[in-house]
Amino acid sequence: MFSDDIKRTILLEHYQNPHNKGLVEDDRYHLVHNASDSCIDDIKVQMLIEDGIIKDVRFDGVGCTICFASTSIISDLIKGKSKEEALHIIGEYFNMIDEKEYDEDLLEEANAFNTLSKQANRIKCGTIGIKAMKELIDNYDK
Repeated sequence: MFSDDIKRTILLEHYQNPHNKGLVEDDRYHLVHNASDSCIDDIKVQMLIEDGIIKDVRFDGVGCTICFASTSIISDLIKGKSKEEALHIIGEYFNMIDEKEYDEDLLEEANAFNTLSKQANRIKCGTIGIKAMKELIDNYDK
């Protein structure tokens, strides 16, 4: 598990230099917009799935460190994965947030959020982008 200093470094790196940030204008991408009613987090997530594989994930908007860092990290983890693999990763992330048993190795840098459940007011920040990704995967073919 990561020390508090390493967790801060991971979060700040993904907040200051988020991976997969910036939306694209491409009709092949589907989009979900999620906004928090209790903080500044207002995020749009795009996804391109071809042949059951997540080819790309993009996001943009306004968000706190936890919102942007969690979205950046999970978007990295699911790119190139099948829909089933991506849903498994997302499920493990939510298991961690819910203090259930989860696969630490699978979550890699996302383990930086392993104490998020202790900050109830921040859980929404750490899940808003991931919920959008799950919604996109669940509804992509509909």
